[in-house]
Amino acid sequence: MGIFERYLSVWVGLCIVAGVLLGNFLPEQFAWIASLEWAHVNLVVAVLIWVMIYPMMVQIDFSAIKDVGKKPKGLLLTLIINWLIKPFTMAALGWLFFKVFFAGMVDPQSANEYIAGMILLGVAPCTAMVFVWSQLTKGDPNYTLVQVSVNDIVMVFAFAPIAALLLGVSDITVPWETLVLSVVLYVVLPLLAGVLTRRRLEAVGDGERLNRFMHTLKPWSVVGLLGTVTLLFGFQAQTILQQPQTIVLIAIPLLIQTYGIFAIGYGGAKLLKLPHNVAAPACLIGTSNFFELAVAVAISVFGLHSGAALATVVGVLVEVPVMLSLVFFVNRTRSWFTEG
Repeated sequence: MGIFERYLSVWVGLCIVAGVLLGNFLPEQFAWIASLEWAHVNLVVAVLIWVMIYPMMVQIDFSAIKDVGKKPKGLLLTLIINWLIKPFTMAALGWLFFKVFFAGMVDPQSANEYIAGMILLGVAPCTAMVFVWSQLTKGDPNYTLVQVSVNDIVMVFAFAPIAALLLGVSDITVPWETLVLSVVLYVVLPLLAGVLTRRRLEAVGDGERLNRFMHTLKPWSVVGLLGTVTLLFGFQAQTILQQPQTIVLIAIPLLIQTYGIFAIGYGGAKLLKLPHNVAAPACLIGTSNFFELAVAVAISVFGLHSGAALATVVGVLVEVPVMLSLVFFVNRTRSWFTEG
């Protein structure tokens, strides 16, 4: 493990601070970067995420994917967590905190919008960042790809109905351009690039060249992650500084949801006797969120300056530090599971 991975939490913390400071002192520059988007997908962030994911895609061996079907329990666990548990626990926690615990601290309209934003996060399982969490926990890259792909397919059909059910509306607007573009940018393109790279290197060498290439690329995953964190916190720097109390109120149920869903998933993986390299990504997919889609839907349905949009942004802010803590826990509890 290199110095970047060994002290990743330190680098992420420094990037969070740097992002907030830079976003506060250079708001116009960050506003310009934020404006470089298409279908609510920021193109600069997309490039950084692509840099982050591409090295992991090179590791995927398509000849081994056929064996994933021999271990269906990991896929089943992911689907149950993502589509039968997570959206509903998120809605329940949102209602409990903003209708009961925090009822006297926020007005009813804002409370409803915060709950809506939380629901949108709960209905959008992770697509891109999970490849990072899988790599950091030494997850099976082939199995992770299949898990993400299956969830993306389900999301196309299930996102709108579940969101509409929990939000209590029938005309929920799903920005299909955002959904399709995100999947293409974060999964399809880096996957194709990784496959072509791997085939070319395998064709001209005995495997040694491929290993050297992957070793050279490995630090770039962390560079992409740190760049993404810096930009995301830079984009929201003024919101963080201007509404700290509101952000804390929203973050509390989100933190409980994240750790709670992880506990359910990890416990289920243990009961199912999954190997660690399948259990880790299976649980982390359900724990993290497809925040690009959630933010886009919140903006399109409730407005840019709505409480729903703010709640999805808070989801972005808490995700990376929380997921790093879970990665640390997963790695420390590797002995609880068998090796894959």
